[in-house]
Amino acid sequence: MELLSFLTLLPIIIIFLLLTWKNVATHTSALIGWVLCMLVGYFFFYTSFELSMRASAAGIIASFPITLMAVTSILQINFMEATGALKRIAVFLKTLALSDSATQIMTVNLGAGMMLVAAGATPVTVLPPIMVAMGYSKFMAIALPALGFDALCTYSMLGAPLVTYSDFTGVPLVEAAQVFSKYLPVISTLIAFAMMWLVGGLKTMVKGFFPCLLAGLTAGFTAVAIAYIPAFSSGVVLTGIIAGIAVMLVMMLYLKVIGKPIICKACLTPEELQIEKEMSLITAFSPWIILIAALLIVNFYPPLNKLLFKEFEMAVSVVPGQVIKIRPLWNAYTWVLISTLLSAIFLKPKKKEIQETLNNWLLRAPKPVLSLAVFFMLGLLMNNTGLENVGGVWKNVDPTHNMVSVLALESAELFGSFYPLITAPLGMFGGFVTSSEASALAMFAKYNILTSDMIHVDPRIVTAATGIGAGLASVCSPGKLQNAAYVIDAFGEENKVMKTTFPISIVLVLITAAMCYMLA
Repeated sequence: MELLSFLTLLPIIIIFLLLTWKNVATHTSALIGWVLCMLVGYFFFYTSFELSMRASAAGIIASFPITLMAVTSILQINFMEATGALKRIAVFLKTLALSDSATQIMTVNLGAGMMLVAAGATPVTVLPPIMVAMGYSKFMAIALPALGFDALCTYSMLGAPLVTYSDFTGVPLVEAAQVFSKYLPVISTLIAFAMMWLVGGLKTMVKGFFPCLLAGLTAGFTAVAIAYIPAFSSGVVLTGIIAGIAVMLVMMLYLKVIGKPIICKACLTPEELQIEKEMSLITAFSPWIILIAALLIVNFYPPLNKLLFKEFEMAVSVVPGQVIKIRPLWNAYTWVLISTLLSAIFLKPKKKEIQETLNNWLLRAPKPVLSLAVFFMLGLLMNNTGLENVGGVWKNVDPTHNMVSVLALESAELFGSFYPLITAPLGMFGGFVTSSEASALAMFAKYNILTSDMIHVDPRIVTAATGIGAGLASVCSPGKLQNAAYVIDAFGEENKVMKTTFPISIVLVLITAAMCYMLA
């Protein structure tokens, strides 16, 4: 059994070594790990190549909520970048809360960071130039955005990781949001204080106590409110955007109460003043305004929601006995594309800007999308190794022929009732390897469920901890930090940031693990 457990982990270990030791690109490492997984499955887990290909194809289809969201959101962000909309939003963010550093950090990095990542943007490429322009060091300009947007990472890309969790665990979407919300008030508040610790240690944490506490609790309890209040729960996929806006509004209210100005344009350069003059803020936000309006209608108008979610579910079965519901007209990626096209009415792109959008999209989208898809392929392949055809339905007859079952049996025996303590660190490892919370959930959800059932703990809580841990890996993800350094010409600075943020990530993951143990 020990050998089979090692062989199960071997593809993931190889991917990790390729990424960290040989600096091989993520998509290439993932493909190598997938091929190795097929070979291990064939020679040691009685898995035919037909089953491997079927399971991998199922993985590609199951990845649509995250991969197609990545495709459409990258297109939208490139369109907003080419038309100047993103630059106009950056100018606006630069003017916020200049009179109070703690409030400014919470507003820009926590509030705007959550809103940006929930809408499909990448805070670590949008926010660092703004932070530098505000007078922060390049180190802080990389570290603070990387930490801030993680407060509600599960709701990134319009809740794509949450949808993945729901699909792979069978837990309804609203119930999934309720499970994650048990962690979020604590984690989001700790992230707020961690940012202040980065800036100036304990002294700065004490000085910024109230803005940190207000911002963290606002983010966390917004997620709780949307998940638990029936009138709001239909909009769980919008939680990140709503929470981000809520944090920014609370910070503005805090400034008003203490008698400090909310907006100050004195910091703007002549070039930035010209950008402000050329485009209204509403026009710049038009793609996201249209997107939010569309998703509100889709999720809060019951007849339409029922039509798109249930009647147009487009269920497919690649592995006999298993059904994947695509729901193309309900999933957010369709509405991201539609909102991008409709926003052209307001942004009025020139031919050159459209060409620039498409060129950058074709340059930036394929590799991360391929990486995401392959990790889903790997997860579904591991889940389905060793299946046998029983009356036309493929079932797991012998647990020792299935990679995930073997790993679950070994983990239940090794860790026993302490298993919930390792799921968050496992998620962090998965998030570090895949650079995606959704991909980590795809790989480890079934493993968590099987092991939890064996030791009689709540698999929902345990699997959610894996997701939280994977999200926290973004704080020290080499790829994300390198992107942040790239946009402000700070090559090499990401290594210093990683050395500082890694211990923070470890502490947050350990706290998540302790919460998981108590809640499960």
